[in-house]
Amino acid sequence: MPRWPKTLIALGLAVAGLAGCATPSNRNDRMTLDYLALGDSYTIGEGVPANDRWPVQLAHALRAEGMPLEDPRIIATTGWTTDELLAAMDAAEPLGDWDFVTLLIGVNNQYRGRDVDDYRREFTTALERAQRLAGGRVDRVLVVSIPDWGVTPFATANGKDPARIARELDAYNAAAREISAARSIAFVDITPVSRDRGGEPAMLVDDGLHPSGAMYSRWVERVLPVARRLLEGTR
Repeated sequence: MPRWPKTLIALGLAVAGLAGCATPSNRNDRMTLDYLALGDSYTIGEGVPANDRWPVQLAHALRAEGMPLEDPRIIATTGWTTDELLAAMDAAEPLGDWDFVTLLIGVNNQYRGRDVDDYRREFTTALERAQRLAGGRVDRVLVVSIPDWGVTPFATANGKDPARIARELDAYNAAAREISAARSIAFVDITPVSRDRGGEPAMLVDDGLHPSGAMYSRWVERVLPVARRLLEGTR
């Protein structure tokens, strides 16, 4: 993913916690469920209106089914790697407890050529923190796989090797899946969806790289039944 200027990264660290709803109040005083979404450009929805972000679409879809899930608080900024997300979470403390937490992170580790073993270690830390934020409950955490940006016009225009990107992202996603499974945490694979139609103009915003609301809707189709199953016990 393109690296944003350091000033913008710093700004992101400062304001990331402002997106979405505020830190939750005491659960005993509420009839709704709160939601924390952790990630990078894919979670903040680079280039799309707020309502088109996939976590927001997910919350809306669940409410339409009668699940009282609030719109998410989002801690995510374009360009973040796993360690930058962890730093942003530190800066946003105290984060409190949440009824539902999603995590999608790693594409910028791959883009910057970082070793998958480093990703494995940092992703493990991020997932453990996500579980703690969900009150320690593994059934309130959901991990989403990294989409394949190698199919996009941006990758072609910049002379990137789609096969290499696919191999590297497969390794990252295999690590995330394994780490999630070891903790009995749900993992939703949206990577095939990104490869299927991720190069189509309608599935991208103007930069030719980041997904459009239409592509995020396809992701939500896969995430929704898993999120529903995890949250059914809270009705």
